[in-house]
Amino acid sequence: MRALKWICLIVLSVLSLFPFYIMLVMGTHYNEDLFKGIPLLPGSYAAENLKTVFESNFARVYGNSLLVSVGGVVLALLTSTMIGYAVAKFDFRGRRALQWFVVVTMMVPTQVGLIGYIIEMRQLGFGNTLWPVILTWAAFPFGAFFMIQFMRDSVPNDLLECARIDGCSEPGILLRVVLPIIKPGLATLSTLVFIWSWNNYLLPLVTINNSHWYTLPVFISNLGIVHRTDYAARMAALAMTTVPLLILFLLGSRTFMKGMTAGAVKG
Repeated sequence: MRALKWICLIVLSVLSLFPFYIMLVMGTHYNEDLFKGIPLLPGSYAAENLKTVFESNFARVYGNSLLVSVGGVVLALLTSTMIGYAVAKFDFRGRRALQWFVVVTMMVPTQVGLIGYIIEMRQLGFGNTLWPVILTWAAFPFGAFFMIQFMRDSVPNDLLECARIDGCSEPGILLRVVLPIIKPGLATLSTLVFIWSWNNYLLPLVTINNSHWYTLPVFISNLGIVHRTDYAARMAALAMTTVPLLILFLLGSRTFMKGMTAGAVKG
């Protein structure tokens, strides 16, 4: 029985990693060779594909995506943590309405408010910059909802009362008592926001027209030369793009799973 479990795990792992392997292999072939069929063995054109990628200002675009993703994580954690702490642990007028507002906002597709958001950013003077892509995470309904539920189930009210009796201020309680308890939730939310921001394509596409400020998804979709789309070079760029995500998930997979399952069982 144990051997059967290992065989199933190995088969599932191979099936999961096979598309990533094909992406790596396709990045080593000449572009026109990709139309002859899916290659299973590495080719000899990897250096030329990498040259095409790095000659297209890839390093700057990589830095833009890192800046956007890290900035989005910081903003999402800041606002979501404060909203979650306020709604989950304080009793004030309009708390239930605020929580329902967060839930309803999650149901509204992002594309519905896209035009209004673009107009707002242009009025603020942030058009054609990275700011619209970063500031969108300042109002993150899922992050607020996630932290509300996480704090409600993970932070004991008695512990907060003891801290107040000892004379700790409310900001001190949040920083010294609450934050250490909710580290798995913060790690989970950070991982999700980083991945979603890193892979975000629509918002940079409609807000950034200057190639100097492109992020990786937009850059890769435009990679190529005049009258020729270089799919092999795109695959090479995609392979380098997925590296930070793999490292992030491998380093934080245990904390990520702990944060996702926290609150599932009470007691």
